[in-house]
Amino acid sequence: MSWYDTNLVLIQASITGLLLALSIQVPLRMGVFSFAGVGAYGIGCYAGAVLVLDHEMTALPTILITTVLGAVVVLIVGLLINRLNGLTLAMATVAFDLIISVVAINGGETTGGATGRYGVITDFTMTHMWTFLVVVLVLVALSERGKIGRRVDAVRDDPELAASVGIRVRRYRLVAFTVSGALGACAGAMNILVRSAVTPLDIGFHLIVLALTMIIVGGSLSWKGAVIGAVVFTWLPDVLQVIGEWQELVYGVIVAFAAVLMPRGIYGLYVQGKLAVLRRRRAGSSEVRAAMAAEEARESGDDGPHVESTMAEAAHRGDEPMGAKL
Repeated sequence: MSWYDTNLVLIQASITGLLLALSIQVPLRMGVFSFAGVGAYGIGCYAGAVLVLDHEMTALPTILITTVLGAVVVLIVGLLINRLNGLTLAMATVAFDLIISVVAINGGETTGGATGRYGVITDFTMTHMWTFLVVVLVLVALSERGKIGRRVDAVRDDPELAASVGIRVRRYRLVAFTVSGALGACAGAMNILVRSAVTPLDIGFHLIVLALTMIIVGGSLSWKGAVIGAVVFTWLPDVLQVIGEWQELVYGVIVAFAAVLMPRGIYGLYVQGKLAVLRRRRAGSSEVRAAMAAEEARESGDDGPHVESTMAEAAHRGDEPMGAKL
């Protein structure tokens, strides 16, 4: 059996965890502190089970219908709480998630009550799963680039200024809710199709903590950070099994370490390191150009003010003042 087959469950959990993390990361990029995607995850789980078990639906239409359902429900929630901000908005979406859990417990035969729904068997394959993941990642990556990416950054960093230049901030916030609901419901639908069972315990408060931890440690401003966080926190519990009961302590230390020392997450740390290297290279190349310009001026017999002017012009093209070193 290959490594891929041996770790198939963890790979599936990584994919659904990544989509769940993106359901929080995408609105956060627009300055919307919302956990409604976790509630949509619960909707996706139970709606998927109902469609397959009660209506004998196949995998693809099940995922599409549950994704649209989650997007619509969270959009309605967004319309109701759109004027809230910050922690108030976060608490309102947490309340929405808790309501979904209560509905799941008291949903009777539709949700299976406290025991949940079992036996969700379909034609869903890993090819379907990878295809959905790639499509989602491409769309999210495109939203971080070009004109859309700049507008998203403006809405997050300074909504008043963004509104003053014609950006419809409220529309962007509603789009954030809609995308969050679609991603969460898609993750929930795929989870029920690969696990074949769901209970109220699977959609509890711990999902909020897990998704938030993924984007805090991985990085909250890029889909790449969500990928890193999803992989780390899906595989980390399996790796930490060797230390037994201490694994929760180590888990907490890692999260605290990342929150304090890496405010932009692992991916943010990588970006900062890359920029520092580029700045050093750029400064080095500027020094070389300035030195070559000065040497050429001396060889041509030009002295005095002309040499100094040449050096000054070369230094001006660089990033750092050169006079002290030349």
